[in-house]
Amino acid sequence: MNHNRFIRLNMFWNRHLGGALGILLGILTGQFPVVSSLLSPLFHILRPIPPIAFVPIVILWFGLSEAGKLFLVVWGVFFTVWLSTHIGVQKVDRGLIRAALMLGTPRRQMLQEIVLLGALPYIVVGLRTAVSISFYTLVAAELAGAFAGIVYRIEIAQQNLQTGQVMGGLAALGLISFTADRLFSALAERTVRWR
Repeated sequence: MNHNRFIRLNMFWNRHLGGALGILLGILTGQFPVVSSLLSPLFHILRPIPPIAFVPIVILWFGLSEAGKLFLVVWGVFFTVWLSTHIGVQKVDRGLIRAALMLGTPRRQMLQEIVLLGALPYIVVGLRTAVSISFYTLVAAELAGAFAGIVYRIEIAQQNLQTGQVMGGLAALGLISFTADRLFSALAERTVRWR
């Protein structure tokens, strides 16, 4: 497997890991006040810190390894997905939840069929935003030490004053990001068509 393909697969899984953690903790903080009172203040303090601010620390902690890139991409994606899921869960009609509990619906089934489905449009918005965030976080991650990839080529071109190649690399990043956003948008519309 060549290095460029490895980086793309790595970003794919990192984005999914950050998204999955965001959804899980967003459901917990949105549904359970005790969990929210413990975690939400911490997340609100950490959320405004941009991933690129961690580049020097990531290099210090992880060196030039893939673990540092994993940290940066997960950081960039997690908070957006967490916040949208948290808000989505809180916007679910409490009357439906009370009715389900009164009818004896098991809590797990209620979380899956009422809370999760009710919050799904918000979750989809968070995930769509996270797609774009993962691309600019990838730039920060590659600045933390990469020896291949588009950002690496842009950096080499910039050092050699090759403006055309820099612009071409930026255009390629924009095109890839746009394509990913369009594909996710089409998938999202099919997912929440019932809304």
